[in-house]
Amino acid sequence: MTHDRPETLAKAPLGRESAYPDRYDPALLYPIARAANRAPLGISDGALPFVGEDEWHAFEVSWLTPRGKPVVAVARFRLPADSPNLIESKSWKLYLNSYNQTRCASREEVIATLEQDLATAAGAPVSVELFGVDDQALATQRLPGDCIDELDVDIDAYTPDPALLTVGEEIVEETLHSHLLKSNCPVTGQPDWGSVLIRYRGPRLDREGLLKYLVSYRQHQDFHEHCVEHIFTDLMARACPERLLVLARYVRRGGLDISPWRATPGERPPEPLRLARQ
Repeated sequence: MTHDRPETLAKAPLGRESAYPDRYDPALLYPIARAANRAPLGISDGALPFVGEDEWHAFEVSWLTPRGKPVVAVARFRLPADSPNLIESKSWKLYLNSYNQTRCASREEVIATLEQDLATAAGAPVSVELFGVDDQALATQRLPGDCIDELDVDIDAYTPDPALLTVGEEIVEETLHSHLLKSNCPVTGQPDWGSVLIRYRGPRLDREGLLKYLVSYRQHQDFHEHCVEHIFTDLMARACPERLLVLARYVRRGGLDISPWRATPGERPPEPLRLARQ
């Protein structure tokens, strides 16, 4: 495959038996065009109603020094939301595994190669950071704002239902979060567990309705990034906030986790944080 033409899911490695190469191979990366999944949300290519990025962490990164000694690290990748392609997660994992028996001159060489290969697949610059496994930058934290998970509500909708979102007349600025987000992989059907944070200024969201809405993704099949964009567009349409940030921190699977966020232009980006499940 080449990276100048995004591939379709029909040929994606996700859900297929795969060899796990341990020699460097950038051709393993599998780009998927974002446009097809954005079109049903009324988002046209080149006219995004948000800014944001997809933040990935990889916990199984390793390579060899020129003398054959293994190095292990945790990697953080930031992929811009306006990149034409996302990168299919299993192909990303296979690509990272291809470093396992590859000798690299330095950590800086690894970062430079990762940035080049990922940018080629995504069609936009990708930021790469490498951390030691005991680095304090990866310390576990808590989501800010009020948790709405203890609300006593009845729930019977398990596919996305934006009609559950209602607002009052009072204008507020607040941060809410829930750990009850669950969606499913659109290829394998495997569950994807996550926490979601919503920071906004605008008409006050009904918290019970918001919780029901977030839980309504429980049987929905879609990529993490598209779930966040779906939530963002539904909140903008139903609540009409002046400012909005939607962040999801998904639980690690296969040594990778992803934390997409989408926000209205000008909204400050979220601070880096790690949750216990990550």
